[in-house]
Amino acid sequence: MIQRIQTIYLLMVTALLAVTLCLPLASFSAGIEPFTLTAFGLKSAAGEVVIRTIYMTILLALACLLPFVTILLFKRRMLQIRLCVVEGVLLVGAEAMILIYYFLSDRLFSGFEFHEQSLGVAIALPIVALLFCYLAARAIMRDEVLVRSLDRVR
Repeated sequence: MIQRIQTIYLLMVTALLAVTLCLPLASFSAGIEPFTLTAFGLKSAAGEVVIRTIYMTILLALACLLPFVTILLFKRRMLQIRLCVVEGVLLVGAEAMILIYYFLSDRLFSGFEFHEQSLGVAIALPIVALLFCYLAARAIMRDEVLVRSLDRVR
């Protein structure tokens, strides 16, 4: 059962969240010095951490590991479906934390006369991962229905 389509979907969720952990989420420019919001904190150009984002880091790391663990539980399909639901909740929470830290960072620099901000591509990746998580849960449910119907025929 490990070669099913839900494995591909769950691997895509893991890959998207690993990319989210690595890429910058947003960048801010206040005056001369640029700042970058990543999953690990708001950093200045020198690499100094201005705001630590520990809760967002923990949520993204858990959301990155859970789909990989879910793949390994291929014999327990109902548990896989439950873990996909938990993954969806983690992804919504991670996206909410990303937005909270983005707006906190924006408020930090709004007092400057020259203020510029830009969003990164990685800020939308948890939403795409949520779509793949939903597709994986649907495929797992389809497999469970198929197995139950075959058990009934015997």
